[in-house]
Amino acid sequence: MFREAVFHRAMSPFVYKYDEKTIHIRLQTKKGDIDEAILIWGDPYDWHTEHPDDNDWNFDPTKSNYWNTRETPMARSGSDDLYDYWFIAVEPPYRRLRYGFKLSDGNETLVYTERGWFETKPLDDTGYYFCVPFLNKVDVFKAPDWVKDTVWYQIFPDRFANGDPANDPEGTLPWNSAPPTTTNLFGGDFQGVIDQVDYLVELGITGIYFCPIFEAKSNHKYDTIDYLEIDPQFGTKEKFKEMVDILHANGIRVMLDAVFNHAGFHHKAFVDVRENGDASVYRDWFHLRDFPLVTEPMPNYDTFAFVPEMPKFNTEHPEVKAYLLHVAKYWVEEFGIDGWRLDVANEVDHAFWREFRSVVKEANPEAYILGEIWHDAQDWLTGDQFDAVMNYPFTSAALNYFALDKTRAVSYANEMSHVLFSNTENVNEVTFNLIGSHDTPRALTRAGNNKNKMRLLLLSLLTFSGSPVIYYGDEIGLDGEQDPGCRKCMPWETELQDRSLFRYTQHLLLLRKEHRTLANLGLTSFVHADDETNTVVMKRVSHEGTYFVYFNNSNKEVTIPAPVDGHGMDLFSNTLRQTLEVTLPAFTGTIVQLMR
Repeated sequence: MFREAVFHRAMSPFVYKYDEKTIHIRLQTKKGDIDEAILIWGDPYDWHTEHPDDNDWNFDPTKSNYWNTRETPMARSGSDDLYDYWFIAVEPPYRRLRYGFKLSDGNETLVYTERGWFETKPLDDTGYYFCVPFLNKVDVFKAPDWVKDTVWYQIFPDRFANGDPANDPEGTLPWNSAPPTTTNLFGGDFQGVIDQVDYLVELGITGIYFCPIFEAKSNHKYDTIDYLEIDPQFGTKEKFKEMVDILHANGIRVMLDAVFNHAGFHHKAFVDVRENGDASVYRDWFHLRDFPLVTEPMPNYDTFAFVPEMPKFNTEHPEVKAYLLHVAKYWVEEFGIDGWRLDVANEVDHAFWREFRSVVKEANPEAYILGEIWHDAQDWLTGDQFDAVMNYPFTSAALNYFALDKTRAVSYANEMSHVLFSNTENVNEVTFNLIGSHDTPRALTRAGNNKNKMRLLLLSLLTFSGSPVIYYGDEIGLDGEQDPGCRKCMPWETELQDRSLFRYTQHLLLLRKEHRTLANLGLTSFVHADDETNTVVMKRVSHEGTYFVYFNNSNKEVTIPAPVDGHGMDLFSNTLRQTLEVTLPAFTGTIVQLMR
């Protein structure tokens, strides 16, 4: 047994409180090394005087009491390149838990505890074992339930639809009349969104994530001038409220983008610092190293990256904190927004985010808090800061496999399994999955403009654990390179839209709605991955049913073997399959509901 690879710690994501009565426990072992993992568990105060019946324990004749344990097999829930991951959900009767692991590799059986390894399980002291002291309700990670069923649509406001030319800024170009640049404007606004609500409903969208709408100089609005004012090019506060109300009436939630890491160059506080230097009352609002302030060749103050126009806030300062927390509460209370997406969230201190969560959840306990973090985000996902982060590890794995041909089936399944293991199931159910955004080249462009590969990307996005987001236009074949190319105007002429791709996306959204297991009711695992054929089968299972999602990511027809015996309903062709062996044309996929 390769003991060095066996790992568990009594903390997230290895053990966590899933709900008010259930604890999830995970274990990591060397890939292919362990044949069976059994959880040894019990209440730490449950002792008995009779010797246990089995021989798998350390008998000490001087002891009169022995810990009473149970043994329950764990499931191998997934694997990556190096490790197998084991999972079990337990419901301790008194909400207390001590536990360890009995592992077998076919040659030997050993017990793994917090204090190390034993040939037999020690029962004279619960201190050997990992501990969940008590399952307190307040400690359960709780994200809004509605997010699990939400399919988001990301809108870059200037480029979605121009509904009111009267608020167009000077120099606004006719719609879609030129390629996007870092400075040009096309007049997209709130009225344009209102005008296209029927389109969003027809597609099946249930949430909109808006890139920043606050007053700013740029076309992207990530250089905020005033967090309490709408940029005039999008409309008024009254028009914004009208749009939010209309979207809500059509079952569509609203999430705004906020940049609390840094302000814009023309924010009144930074203007005052630029004008008054060390004497400015806002001097300590920013991280300033010297006076006078300079922007070239490098700013002598902290910024986002090294962009002089984006000076970094000192969020530890009481006045800055009070100001930004007021902003967070204001838009929730006054306009009824349903969530915040937080830009550059990893560079803001954790103490600020803890207060942010308190303020936002007090205003609306069901508000969704999403952080932009591109790396391992466990520190932000323990229940006291964010509900979720943007799932860029998912993005990378999906694009590398389906679009860029950098990996093959086994690597894709391994990467996705690692993504699932990296966060708790509570987080996985609401994490923000994407295949492209305003910060990346378009997914279709990454796929070499191959629409069949784009369909596979959408199939993977809309059937994986999490809350998926479609970047505006992806559903009708919009392409584009890295920013600014990925920020084209939405084409509204039907002849410029790929309506077949639209109907495909629409069908997937309808399936998520009709089959809740595909929308985070159940668990996700990979039951087939074959590099030779470059095919994958993903399994989604819950108490409502079992589903298999098939992917043929090859340039030829392939027959994928049945993952289990039985028959099923093909949700794409709406036909009954007598076997779960599926033959798929090149670069296609399907979903089959098990009917046995």
